[in-house]
Amino acid sequence: MEKIIGVGNALVDVLARIEGENILAELSLPKGGMTLIDEEFQKRLSGRMRTMDTSMAVGGSACNAMLVLANLGDRPGFLGKVGRDAMGDFFETECRRQGIEASLVRCDRHTGVANTFITPDGERTFGTCLGAAAQMSADEIAAAMLEGYGLLHVEGYLVQNHELIESVCSLAKSQGMMVSLDLASYNVVRADLAFFRHLVGQYVDIVFANEEECAAFTGGKQPKEALDEMAGMARVAVVKLGAKGACAKSGDETCMVPAHRVEAVDTTAAGDFFAGGFLHSYVRGESLERCMSTGTLLSAKVIQVVGTAMSPKAWEEVREEVIGR
Repeated sequence: MEKIIGVGNALVDVLARIEGENILAELSLPKGGMTLIDEEFQKRLSGRMRTMDTSMAVGGSACNAMLVLANLGDRPGFLGKVGRDAMGDFFETECRRQGIEASLVRCDRHTGVANTFITPDGERTFGTCLGAAAQMSADEIAAAMLEGYGLLHVEGYLVQNHELIESVCSLAKSQGMMVSLDLASYNVVRADLAFFRHLVGQYVDIVFANEEECAAFTGGKQPKEALDEMAGMARVAVVKLGAKGACAKSGDETCMVPAHRVEAVDTTAAGDFFAGGFLHSYVRGESLERCMSTGTLLSAKVIQVVGTAMSPKAWEEVREEVIGR
């Protein structure tokens, strides 16, 4: 079994449930998307969120996927950058507590924050101030950090730093590793489409996307046609379809699995948990259908809670279902 390491923006999620979408319009945050915000905007937003009932959790797309692997009994790693501050300490402590072997670079800038607004329909919208995460550079990731791992999982949100994401992917391939990429967010893909297509065509073995992301990646194609196009560029392509389940294609094999029927409280990290579940099964050589089933199970579990705070009992149930099969 190959060990997995993730690389991405090390963020602390600050989650707030909101009653309507007025605040999103007021803040010019497109519902369901991820918008990068500057330090001034973050100060304004932080003051606004202090008046709300919020919770805090380790976040970042790649780290969320590693959280799944750790709780399924794997020993995943994570590469990221945080500040020398209380939130940086929180991030590192939580990673260790959860079983993630985090290699974190520290700097004087504040730890990145993902301000997460959850509407009554369970949709999440991010206003993200990258802080220290934005300062992670290619020369801070050494080959030794990838030793012992067989698969590198990359979050598409890193695309704001072309040199970093291309360097780490190239380094992984030079060491014989597989690379998986989560396209992350439709507006991020749309804004940097040419580079995303370059990454998938040049380095990626497994690509994950939802309906909006695959449409952005393929110039507006519907999921089936988009899946075919992406599978022609990578070894495995996966399209997540929300309540309709998910489909995947690898070579001539196509697989469709239904979603679990559960009530969505918060869709935060649904895609990340899907990726973590899928990869857990994939590195064990399980069938494409089994990989997809593990992904949909994890996705269904996390949308029933706010953020990623699944209870020990919930994780125990997941392990029994996944590992005991």
